[in-house]
Amino acid sequence: MKVAIAGYGAEGQSSYRYFCDKGDDVTIVTNRLSPAYPLPEGAQSIVADDAFDRLGDFDLIVRTPPMRPDSIVTEGKVWSQANEFFANCPAPIIGVTGTKGKGTTCSLIASILREAGQKVHLVGNIGVPALDVLTQIKPSDVVVFELSSFQLWDLEKSPQVAVVLMIEPDHLDVHRTFDEYVDAKANIVRWQTPNDVTLFHPTNHYSAKIAQQSGGASSRYAIKDDGEVYIDTNTFFVHDTPICSIDSLQIPGAHNSENACAAISASLRVLEDISFVEGGLRNFSGLPHRLKFIRHVNEVAYYDDSIATTPGSAIAALKAFGEGSVIILGGSDKGADYSGIVDECRRTNAQVIAIGQTGEKIQQLCEERGVFVQRETGGMKEVVKTAYGLAKPGGQVILSPASASFDQYKSYSDRGDQFIAAVGEL
Repeated sequence: MKVAIAGYGAEGQSSYRYFCDKGDDVTIVTNRLSPAYPLPEGAQSIVADDAFDRLGDFDLIVRTPPMRPDSIVTEGKVWSQANEFFANCPAPIIGVTGTKGKGTTCSLIASILREAGQKVHLVGNIGVPALDVLTQIKPSDVVVFELSSFQLWDLEKSPQVAVVLMIEPDHLDVHRTFDEYVDAKANIVRWQTPNDVTLFHPTNHYSAKIAQQSGGASSRYAIKDDGEVYIDTNTFFVHDTPICSIDSLQIPGAHNSENACAAISASLRVLEDISFVEGGLRNFSGLPHRLKFIRHVNEVAYYDDSIATTPGSAIAALKAFGEGSVIILGGSDKGADYSGIVDECRRTNAQVIAIGQTGEKIQQLCEERGVFVQRETGGMKEVVKTAYGLAKPGGQVILSPASASFDQYKSYSDRGDQFIAAVGEL
């Protein structure tokens, strides 16, 4: 079979290896190469500005996640790594999507199940290409798959357990409309059978809208009446049975307590013994760049939340603390509305450092709403120095940009790493 790997990054590299190992005739097709992902020695390739216009003669086109399926012109089948994995995975899959909290929720599920001795494969948008581990998976294992809208866009099979977290506008630089974004995410439940289950956000309209499309059972997590895990008197409960104190959770913020309810609820679809939950929560101290404490400097706490590429994520970060925050906002533009995060800054009396491409827009909104703002156009060292000058003892400095990173940085992790390094030099 003639296979085109359309786009060549981490997932494309993984797909190339997988289909070569299957014995297919594989060609890498891309309009640009990254130094981080050089062509394999001896690989067939088409590297040209019009490369994606040359996909007509392939039997199978395995698209890179951000490539629109409807942009590919071919007589062959348009496919994805996620589709290949779902079609061939022998183990049950717990799939997690949402605009924010996916990685944390997936990691909590994996930690709880591993505490119980379960073999777990944590894959997908969290950074491990699913096809890299497909041949290692046994029917007795469990897969936890973090699914972005790009991976769900043309998915033809849904996970047995689907978790739908908070949905808000995102990736509108690729999706034509917010409705299209929500519709893509709905594939996480659209192909479920009556034996499958969906757990959805307790208050988010769009999560509920997605859950309604499931062919299986659906219920809200963090809601007692729906029979899932909920919080009462500082304790996680299920069916009126206490599980453990929420102090077992090692990551701050009400949003993370809510994510934990989702994670425990999903885990209990696999586990029957709730005694493993507390250890699983305690074993997870947070993912890099997700509201991660760095250090104290002059009685000011510094937190790296570079993963926060949407306004809702930054709002959640501010809500995790009281007043007295300095928040660093701005980056490359994904078409988001920043009025909500600026209003939250006003409510919590936060001071804003506006950076990057969206910084000008954020600065204007702050000035219109009476929020203290300082524009900083320099690099991360200058940004951190500005924050150091503004912060007061007992407060916190939070890098939670509400924007993507690609205007000034290679990735959100590069942005976070530079922030950590700059804080380390204070």
